[in-house]
Amino acid sequence: MLERAEHSDHTTPSSSSSGLSLRSRRSFLGVLLGLGSLCVGTLLSVPLIRFALFPLLRRTTELKQSPVGMLSDFSSLTEPVMRTIQIEQVDGWRKAVSEKAVYVTKDVGGQLRVLTSICPHLGCTVPWNKEKSQFVCPCHGASFAADGTRVSGPSLRGMDTLATSIQDGQLLVRFQYFRQLVSDKEVIG
Repeated sequence: MLERAEHSDHTTPSSSSSGLSLRSRRSFLGVLLGLGSLCVGTLLSVPLIRFALFPLLRRTTELKQSPVGMLSDFSSLTEPVMRTIQIEQVDGWRKAVSEKAVYVTKDVGGQLRVLTSICPHLGCTVPWNKEKSQFVCPCHGASFAADGTRVSGPSLRGMDTLATSIQDGQLLVRFQYFRQLVSDKEVIG
């Protein structure tokens, strides 16, 4: 009986020390596996997060200037002249080039102004009517003077002017969209 007790005493410390080392190896490998999984998961999630947030972080429409024409082309304006400009729009990952009609005219002081052809009432394209010497909206009958000021009709404001600049003798315009059905000019894109 004494031998059994001694034998069991000899096996207990060695089995407990091997159990501790086996347990510590398993927990170390578990921690190492957990850290490795965390690192790989983090590295794989970075492109997914960038993909999801890209449209939110990038502007919808790049505001680039488009050439309208040489200043000498507009020196003797007596009535508004329609020009078609190309604008480049970036919507998320898609890049599109579209054409928009603008009118080059002079204000009361004789300075060049560029007007958008979009009616501020409901967004119809407003043509210049030579017979009436006014812009007349075909949708709801709003009329505007040659400099874009409101004459009559349901529109709450005059035609919208666009920001212009002159570079190397060329007139450049920055096309923008404005909120409709409001009396103040608000940029929306």
